[in-house]
Amino acid sequence: MSLAKPLPAARRRQRGRAAPYLFVLPALLLFAAFKLYPIGWSFLLSLHRTVAGTDTFVGLDNYARLLDDPLLWTALRNTLVVLAVQVPLMLALATGLAVALDSSLLKGRSVFRLGFFLPMVTGLVAYGIVFSVLLNKDYGLVNWLLGRAGADPVPWLTDGMWARISLGLALTWHYTGYNAVILLARLQTVPRELYDAAAVDGAGALAAFRHVTLPGLRPALLLTTVLSTIGTLQLFDEPTVLTGGGPDNATLTLGMYLYRHAFTYFDFGYASAVAYALTLLIGLLGLLQFRLLGDKP
Repeated sequence: MSLAKPLPAARRRQRGRAAPYLFVLPALLLFAAFKLYPIGWSFLLSLHRTVAGTDTFVGLDNYARLLDDPLLWTALRNTLVVLAVQVPLMLALATGLAVALDSSLLKGRSVFRLGFFLPMVTGLVAYGIVFSVLLNKDYGLVNWLLGRAGADPVPWLTDGMWARISLGLALTWHYTGYNAVILLARLQTVPRELYDAAAVDGAGALAAFRHVTLPGLRPALLLTTVLSTIGTLQLFDEPTVLTGGGPDNATLTLGMYLYRHAFTYFDFGYASAVAYALTLLIGLLGLLQFRLLGDKP
């Protein structure tokens, strides 16, 4: 019978220090393989142009080409319109919804919370197809209901302005409940004593909302604003299924434009340049939002 010889103290400490690195090593390797490598490779691609299957180094020409591409500016304008109109509307609705779902006056709150969150678990393509059927000008349910009320049919998906409104409606339906759940989780951490103190000071419901609820929701509002901004700037699935970017590029987004150049025209160099420009835009808007909302008490 032999007894295992105990390790020296110095060697045990050395193993203890190495253990955390061994645990995180698989995650680091996966991150490097599936995140860092594509990022670096796409940057190299953005410096090349593919002609007849041959990559030619062109330096910053693809980035200079962005400035003179009118269709890119159309896609950028469409994306920013959605960002400026739909995101504030959605967050305002989500805030009101979170306050309502947190109210003790509402009976069956769990059922309502589940109901408003359910759209989020619906597949992007699936709900896009449903909306395209509902908003069809000729046989859609919405126009049928409008016709029963005596109104003329609305070209939801075939007119530029109405196509943008349809896209905003679809996005608002899908993401409002998700943002409301995030805001509700934060709202439930606001101390009730603050509302009691506001009531003692004579504050009404609106004053309590302004001076207690909104300051308490600030971190969650910042999070949902940043996430919604990133998601909107990467918008692809909904406009692709609903309108295909039409009519006349009225709903063409930056994400769709990037995809077209990569996988329709196989111009991966220019698509990579669009991707890096989009990343820069997301970074700048994120910094601006943190600057405006993040440092205030």
